[in-house]
Amino acid sequence: MAKILLTGGGTAGHVTPNIALLPSLKEMGMEIKYIGSYDGIEKKLIEEQGINYTGISSGKFRRYMSAKNFSDPFRVIKGYREAKKIVKEYKPDILFSKGGFVSVPVVLAAKKYKVPIIIHESDMTPGLANKISIPYATKVCHNFPETKDYLPKGKSVLTGSPIRKELMSGNKIAGLDMCGFSANKPVIMVIGGSLGAVAVNEAVRGALDELLKTYQIVHLCGNGKTDDTLNNIPGYKQFEYIKEELKDLFAMSDVIISRAGANAICEIQALKKPSILIPLSAKASRGDQILNANSFKKQGFSEVIEEENLTKELLINTINMVYENRNKYISAIEASPCGNAVEIIIGLIKEIINKR
Repeated sequence: MAKILLTGGGTAGHVTPNIALLPSLKEMGMEIKYIGSYDGIEKKLIEEQGINYTGISSGKFRRYMSAKNFSDPFRVIKGYREAKKIVKEYKPDILFSKGGFVSVPVVLAAKKYKVPIIIHESDMTPGLANKISIPYATKVCHNFPETKDYLPKGKSVLTGSPIRKELMSGNKIAGLDMCGFSANKPVIMVIGGSLGAVAVNEAVRGALDELLKTYQIVHLCGNGKTDDTLNNIPGYKQFEYIKEELKDLFAMSDVIISRAGANAICEIQALKKPSILIPLSAKASRGDQILNANSFKKQGFSEVIEEENLTKELLINTINMVYENRNKYISAIEASPCGNAVEIIIGLIKEIINKR
């Protein structure tokens, strides 16, 4: 039986693509093991899938001054020793790494024991953890055509991001029933992320009176970000966070408003939904969401509103424009070279294992 080692952690975005691969890996009959941090978000998410999970010590590589810059290198060294021990004992045929700082010691350990490595980079430009790991990779999968320019020649494979199969099986009627919406009026879905997006939430709420004349709105506000004064407004439904029924909300939606995290927008692309992306500003991030959003705009999938320019009037006008031209965006998505990411990545895994 072939063995695969998976790694990635720190945020849900470093874990959900791995989860999307699990059904196909199980169908192949592969033995699966996951290495993450001792108590990061990946531990809970992976153990819920019934996968063998082992935690290692991890530290963050920072570009800024912090007292932890002095202690974290020792955590990384400890993590590397732990990862070496796991790789030596488990003897995987291949490593698939989704990135995040916990993945670096695992990649280095796999390289030491000559285990082939596939890395997936979600953002337009590789983050620091993947920058360290990419020289040791056999192949680097990525979401954006432009990412190829940042990767070693011969290693890049444009795949898109692996999407959970269940997201593709939503029921529009179930979504409408859940929100108490009519089937005769278009639906706008607003996704603020698990932590919410204050600027996006405020802009949507400020435009509600005007928007509800034409649209129904389902609003995923983030934990603790709902507004009780808006609970009984017809055509508006708010939730902190949705997990199981998310597929149904996607199925009923005509236009999506979202931040521009790579995995989130790749899910929107896979579902062929026109979108308005409001990326995190460069002041609040390394600017990757801005690059991601602009790539989607360039490819014709989305429109982009910079957070600094976000106003009630601009939001309303952009929603109207995207809805009226929705078929144009859908056609651009359907013409994209990114196919079924799970299928492409599984094909790579099979090819590399067979060569061994």
